[in-house]
Amino acid sequence: MSTLAFTVCFMIWMMFAVIGIPIKQTLGLNETQFGLLIAMPVLTGSLIRLPLGMLTDKFGGRIVFFVLMISTVIPIYVISLCTAYWHYLVTGLFVGVAGGSFTVGIAYCARWFPRQRQGLAMGIFGAGNTGAAVTKLVAPLIVVAYGWTMVPQVYAVLMLVTAILFWFLSHTDQSHVLGNSVSVRDQLRVLKDPKVWKYCQYYSIVFGGYVALALWMTKYYISEYGFDLKTAAMLAAAFSIPGGVLRALGGYFSDKFGAHTITWWVMVVSMTCLFILSFPHAEFTVKTVTGPVVFHIGLDATAFTVVMFTLGIAFAIGKASVFKYISDDYPHNIGVISGIVGLAGGMGGFLLPIMFGALVDLTGIRSSSFMLMNGIVWISLMWMYWTEMRTRDQKSRHPGLVLE
Repeated sequence: MSTLAFTVCFMIWMMFAVIGIPIKQTLGLNETQFGLLIAMPVLTGSLIRLPLGMLTDKFGGRIVFFVLMISTVIPIYVISLCTAYWHYLVTGLFVGVAGGSFTVGIAYCARWFPRQRQGLAMGIFGAGNTGAAVTKLVAPLIVVAYGWTMVPQVYAVLMLVTAILFWFLSHTDQSHVLGNSVSVRDQLRVLKDPKVWKYCQYYSIVFGGYVALALWMTKYYISEYGFDLKTAAMLAAAFSIPGGVLRALGGYFSDKFGAHTITWWVMVVSMTCLFILSFPHAEFTVKTVTGPVVFHIGLDATAFTVVMFTLGIAFAIGKASVFKYISDDYPHNIGVISGIVGLAGGMGGFLLPIMFGALVDLTGIRSSSFMLMNGIVWISLMWMYWTEMRTRDQKSRHPGLVLE
């Protein structure tokens, strides 16, 4: 039930990736304004994750998850009644609360399983990210058949039904609830731990980058390759589907091989994919002895989709491996740690689409978004090398050495 509820919440959280396109055309928005529009739900879904994680540790996941879902039903429906740009921005903030469901569900689910199986359990729950792909497959059909305003109306009913089902088909184990045994000060003390900030940086790319691209790719296919909305959304789903479904596989690998090993290779693969995606369509002329020769550089739609599919797999596995770090290092306060890390990941998902739009407006190069993300992954690799791999190498050469 947690996985199903999270899938529905993620469908709604990513709704503007589809309905934002006809809204952009109606209001005549530029790329930066469009980036802000689709990112607004991600903002509240990110900022609310830390307090939701703290509430989950204190009161239990079932009641927090249910109240969260119920609170979004009316704002979702109200989107269909909006007429001005600021209307969409404000309602998007309220709908974004659905994105906080991840922190609640991950802490609720993990505590039912022993440590050696928590990676897989959290990975299965995290497969609810597939909701992004479901929206890309379902929402365009509704838009074509009934108009975009029908999408939030259908999604409001879906959220209400899901909340009711979740309440009646789930239950609470009181041993998982900390209650008054933990204070807010105790929960926030972990912010002083540098490892928490490192995991935040990792998650800002594997999750934040996933959310940003899930929001951005439909528009990218339309602008770069000239597809219609329905085709563009289906192709964009090729990135979103593995980014959700294979998260369970990432949890299994992390249980078996360790969070560090899996995360390192995720970053390497991601950087390679983003380097390839960064090349803009271009042509240049080389003067040869037989005359000028023109060369064309750039990925066609097929090659682009294949690389994006590979990147989606890497991000899916990485999202699970980062949370394996958390369950290994912080088994007794998963809620608050996942809230902090989830907030950082969500803020990446909020800021990146805005930066994507600003970069396109500034440079005119659509692939500049991938250039930006490539730099972020490079930072993650360097941070991981200096704090994890280099430390392990020194310990292997000097077994008696104690490293802080």
